[in-house]
Amino acid sequence: MNIEERNGTTVLRRTTDYKPPRSLRSWLIGRPLSTADAPHQTIGKFIGLAVFSSDALSSVAYGPQEVLIVLVAAGTAAFSYSMPVIIAIVVLLAILTVSYQQTIHSYPGGGGAYIVARDNLGELPAQTAGAALLTDYVLTVAVSISSGVAQLVSAYPVLFPYRVWISVGMVLFIMLINLRGVKESGITFAFPTYFFLFMIYLTVLVGLFHYLTGTLGVVTNPPVIEAVKATVPISLFLILRAFASGTTSLTGVEAISNGITAFKEPRSKNAGLTLIWMAFILGSLLLAITFLSRHIGAIPSEDETIISQFTRTVYDGRGILYLATIASTTIILMMAANTAFADFPRLGALHAGDGFLPRQLTYRGSRLVYSSGIVTLALIASGLIILFQASVNRLIPLYAIGVFLSFTLSQAGMARRWWKVGHLKPGVEVREQGSTLRYEDNWIIKMIINGFGSVCTAVVMVVFATTKFVDGAWIVVALTPTLVAIFFSIHHHYKSLAKHLSLEHYGPPPRILRHRVILTVGGVHRGTLAALRYARTLADDITAVHVSTDAAETDRIQKKWETWGDGIRLVILESPYRLFIEPLLEYIEEIDKKRQPNEVITIVVPQFIPKHWWSRFLHSRTADTLRKVLFEHKEIVITEVPYQVE
Repeated sequence: MNIEERNGTTVLRRTTDYKPPRSLRSWLIGRPLSTADAPHQTIGKFIGLAVFSSDALSSVAYGPQEVLIVLVAAGTAAFSYSMPVIIAIVVLLAILTVSYQQTIHSYPGGGGAYIVARDNLGELPAQTAGAALLTDYVLTVAVSISSGVAQLVSAYPVLFPYRVWISVGMVLFIMLINLRGVKESGITFAFPTYFFLFMIYLTVLVGLFHYLTGTLGVVTNPPVIEAVKATVPISLFLILRAFASGTTSLTGVEAISNGITAFKEPRSKNAGLTLIWMAFILGSLLLAITFLSRHIGAIPSEDETIISQFTRTVYDGRGILYLATIASTTIILMMAANTAFADFPRLGALHAGDGFLPRQLTYRGSRLVYSSGIVTLALIASGLIILFQASVNRLIPLYAIGVFLSFTLSQAGMARRWWKVGHLKPGVEVREQGSTLRYEDNWIIKMIINGFGSVCTAVVMVVFATTKFVDGAWIVVALTPTLVAIFFSIHHHYKSLAKHLSLEHYGPPPRILRHRVILTVGGVHRGTLAALRYARTLADDITAVHVSTDAAETDRIQKKWETWGDGIRLVILESPYRLFIEPLLEYIEEIDKKRQPNEVITIVVPQFIPKHWWSRFLHSRTADTLRKVLFEHKEIVITEVPYQVE
C-alpha cells in the first residue's frame, strides 16, 4: 500500500491494494476493470460500426415495410409510390450525414444533440433534445427487439404466442452483454453485424441478377390481408404518411455523434468515417430492397415480413440461404437495441452530471460502463414490450418523433454555433462547455448546411406528429414536455440542496453545549451492556428507557438493571396497548421539545448480530424503525451498537 508524504498538508493519499474477489457477478459480466484500463476500452471503426450503427442498419428490415403498410390502404397500385418515397428518405439521410459530420468534428467530446443544444440554444432546448433522445432510445430497444422476433416468427409461426417473452428475454440478454463493457460488447456483436451485411448484400445482388436476367419471380402464397383493393384515394396526405413511417429508417444516424468518446484516437476522424460508411450502407440497401420488393409483389403483413417474402422469392424457397438471411436479420434487429444500450447510458450520465437526472447515472460500474443506465433502459423497454405485446405496428407510431425533434434542435444549435464563429475575430478562441469556438472562413456555408438540415428535419417531425398523432404519436408528444418538467424538478432539488449545503457565507458551526443520550433497553444482556459502555463515551447525561408490555418481564428487567445498570437511571414506559414504538416516540418527542439551544440528543440502540445471516430476520430492527420516523427531526442522532454473537 502506497501512502504519499504529507509535505505540510493535512491531506494524505493512499492507494488500496484491495481487489474485488471473483463472484457470480464477475462470472456474468467479467472481472472488474480499474480506472486505468479506460483508455484500453476504446474501439476502432470496424467495431464502432457494429456498436453504433446496428440501429440504423437494421432499419432496412422494417423501413420499406412501414412505407408499404401505409400505401396498401390505397390498394396495391399505390406501391408504385414506394420508390419515390424511399428516394426522398435517402436524400434526407444524405443531408443528415453531412450535418452530423460537422457536429462530430466540432464536438469531439461527444454528446450530440444534447451538448450542441445546451451550448448554443440554452437549457430548455437542451433538456427537450435530451428527453426526446432518451425516449427514442427506449423505443429503439422495444421496436428493434419486437421486429427481430417478428422475423423469427415469420420463419417459425409456432413461436407467435411466445413472442412477448422471447422479446423480453432478448432485452435482458443484450443488457447482460453491455454490462460487460463497450469493447467486449462490440467484439461480441461485430461478427453478427458483418454476417448480416454479407447475407443481405448477397440476397440483394442475387435479386438484382434475377431482375436483370428476367428470372425474378413473384411472391408465392403472399400473406392474406383484409383489403387488397383501394379503400382510400391516393393523396398527398397518404404519401406524407408513408414518408413519415419510412423515416423511422433514419433513427440511429445521430448515435455516432453521441458516442465519439468510445472511439480510439483520432476520435473525430474515426467517428466521421464510421458515419459515412453507415450512411452509404443504409442508403444503398433501402433503395435496393424497396425496388426489388416492388417488383416481386411483396405484401406488408405482421404474419410475414417483407424481408422474408423478398428472400424466399430470390432464393426460390426456404432453403439454407433463406434461413441464414432471416437468422442474420433477426440477430441484427435485436442488436439494433445495442445502439441504444451504448448511447442511452452516456446521455443519461450527461444529464445527471448537469443535475437533471439522478446522480447515480453518472457512476461507472465494475466494467467501466454506466451500469445504472443500462439496467434502467432494459427495464423500461421490457415494460413497453409487454404493454404493446411486442407489436411493431403498434410501437412504430411512437417511434421517430423524438429523434427528429433532436435532429432539429441539434442542427439549429450547430447553425447558431457557426453564426457565433463567424462573428469572432481571427485568432480569438472562446471556450464553451462542450467545444472551443474559433473563426473559420467557410462558416456561412456550414451554417447554411446545418440550417437547411434543421428545416428539413423539422418538416419531417411535423409531418410525422400530424399523420401519426391518432395512431399513438400523441403519447410521445405529451411525454416529452412531461419529462422535461421532471428534469427541471430534479435540477431544482439539486440546486436547492447545494445551496443549503454550501459553505459560502457560512461561519464556524456552533459548538455542542450539551449532549443527552437515550439508551433503549429491550432486555438486560451483554449487548445492552456493550451499548451502555459506548453511551458513556458520549456523555454523562444518560437515560435508559424500557417500554413495558409485560409486567413480569418488566420486573425481571428492573431487578437486572439495578445490578448491572451501573447507577444509570431507567425510565419504564407503561404501554397498556402493548405498543412499542409509539410510546418510545412519544417520550423522545417530549424530550426533544425541552431541548436547549445547541443541545444534541443521541438515541443508542443495542443490536445483537446473530452468527447466521438468515436468523437476522427473526429479530426486530428497532434502529431502522426509529431512523424512518425520526430522520426529519433536527439535532437527533440515532446510533446502532452491534454486538456479534459467536
